[in-house]
Amino acid sequence: MKSTGIVRKLDELGRIVIPKEIRKKLEISQKDSIEIFIDGRSIVLKKFESGCIFCSNSKDLILFKDKLICKNCIKNITNSAEE
Repeated sequence: MKSTGIVRKLDELGRIVIPKEIRKKLEISQKDSIEIFIDGRSIVLKKFESGCIFCSNSKDLILFKDKLICKNCIKNITNSAEE
């Protein structure tokens, strides 16, 4: 991990502000969803990108019964069903 040297305090509701410079660098806009992970004793924030339910690919997605599936996984499923 790379240190930014930026320190923020939590407010009374447990919120922090992600500095504008970091949001801009990571292309995080107002109302974007952020995923929260725990890694040992660290909290990791990541811009949420929806992807294929099988491989997490975020390109060439098709919505099927409220689930995102990439074209490559659809092709693999179709090939497996034909065998």
